[in-house]
Amino acid sequence: MEASSEERKTSTEQGEEPPKRRKGGLITMPFIIANESFEKVASYGLLPNMISYLMKDYRMSVAKGTNLIFFWSAATNFMPLVGAFLADSFLGRFLTIALGSLSSLLGMIVLWLTTMIPHAKPPPCNSLTGNCKSPTAAQYAVLVLAFVLMSIGAGGVRPCSQAFGADQVDRRDNPKRERVLETFFNWYYATSCFSVLIALTVIVYIQDHLGWRVGFGVPAILMLLSALIFLMASPLYIRMKPRKSLLTSFAQVAVAACRNRGLAAVPRDSNVQYHHAKDSTITTPSNKLRFLNKACIIRDPEQDIGLHESAKNPWRLCTVEEVEELKVLIKVIPIWSSGIMMSINTSQSSFQLLQAKSMNRHLASKFQIPAGSFGMFTIITIVLWIPLYDRVFIPLASRLRGKPARIGVKVRMGLGLFCSFMAMVISGTVENIRRRRAILEGHYDDGQSVVDMSALWLVPQYCLHGFAEAFNAIGQTEFYYSEFPKSMSSIATSLFGLGMAVANLLASIVLSTVDNITSRGGKESWVSSNINKGRYDYYYWLLAVLSFGNLLYYLACSWAYGPCAEPRNKINDERNGFEVEDESRSGKEG
Repeated sequence: MEASSEERKTSTEQGEEPPKRRKGGLITMPFIIANESFEKVASYGLLPNMISYLMKDYRMSVAKGTNLIFFWSAATNFMPLVGAFLADSFLGRFLTIALGSLSSLLGMIVLWLTTMIPHAKPPPCNSLTGNCKSPTAAQYAVLVLAFVLMSIGAGGVRPCSQAFGADQVDRRDNPKRERVLETFFNWYYATSCFSVLIALTVIVYIQDHLGWRVGFGVPAILMLLSALIFLMASPLYIRMKPRKSLLTSFAQVAVAACRNRGLAAVPRDSNVQYHHAKDSTITTPSNKLRFLNKACIIRDPEQDIGLHESAKNPWRLCTVEEVEELKVLIKVIPIWSSGIMMSINTSQSSFQLLQAKSMNRHLASKFQIPAGSFGMFTIITIVLWIPLYDRVFIPLASRLRGKPARIGVKVRMGLGLFCSFMAMVISGTVENIRRRRAILEGHYDDGQSVVDMSALWLVPQYCLHGFAEAFNAIGQTEFYYSEFPKSMSSIATSLFGLGMAVANLLASIVLSTVDNITSRGGKESWVSSNINKGRYDYYYWLLAVLSFGNLLYYLACSWAYGPCAEPRNKINDERNGFEVEDESRSGKEG
């Protein structure tokens, strides 16, 4: 210590700056992961029993309450894309996460207040007449306001937290970078899933046994801790400062390509000049989506190029890097769309809650699993599988092969879609057995009675959903992050959430369509509020058929996409809109 002090003193006397402490690294992980974990515990802890809260306290039907949850989930999963664009283009990831945490906290406080302020929701039903009042417009608005604030908050935290964490450990010159990123995303997702497991067990248990006031108050307190923990470590973070608007860049490429549509297409190895950023490693565009290449063709250097080698009119001439950014986004859309069906399947939690409530949930004479906690089997599967895959199967396979082994990211995504398909087949089969047994026991007219059938029959389908997420969800995030330039990292990590948002909207459309078609002529709907009169088994099998078709669609999209990009062919990060605010770090460290 004394020697190092003398060295620092000598270097200072000679006019040299003492070396600054390097930012980022593993020391920042506890703060970033804690922020994400507490946010997930708080937000996911509200979801499982929300249908019960809406039906009992707000007098909503199962269809209306489920659709409201679908819209809330859709907004929650769509807002991360908005947050990603804001982070990558204007605010930066740190500020976006901080603002998102504050918005989530306000939303949870508003929801908490609905349990404590009598006039914030409809009064209890009249015990004598049995009359129940529906929520007024103002009461409904307060409820929706809470959902909106939480969705906005999720839009700030979820897309940026994972990318922000990757910024702290990602070294693009690391020869084992792909394996490091795979490990990071695996463990990050495992930690997030463990947080969801806590939400589905502890928070749901609190709501079931201590009521809504405590059950909604605990998530609000956890969200407060989430924001405080993240802000505590603000001096330690590497912060990527955005330089441009990606939306503007995408629009400029599209407009420039249309304006230059009259230019003849040229082969990649021709003598045509392409506009690119100074010192860029990419000087010519790729051959895919060649129409967009016209946006970066220099027609007349004197008229097109201005000072500092920049385009005089960026709406007529763009850089090769900007063209390739838009291309990579367009190229992944087909594969991205194939993941929507899996998210539709996993969004059927309201029906699974009704199934669990109608089955024997006892593990012992005095203990039964809360109906809203059965989703924990999905999370347990993910939490157990990821360490086994990362620390047992992959090292073992590498040892047996004598060289590094890993399952390709596109193969993992395909395996996830297959597991999702099988989950729906089993869901329909189990529901068919449960319904026949309920009818035999004389419960056809009573959907609330408990059938003499263990709810553990639901566990296999939950486990398959877990494998589907472990393979496909992590695979998607890793695929987008690896294919996109670093300037689009927040967008890359938010695309899966966007797919879930679209899935929630489509799930609502599918549900409404099935409800309208199957209830025509006075018939009982497949998705009746009385689970025994409905045909939830048919509904699940319909989703299984759609899932099988989606699996074939994915195989076609994967084949058409071709091989994944190599890291050395990536767009130069520093030339694509990001710079490191910590000037003490060298380019090699960044």
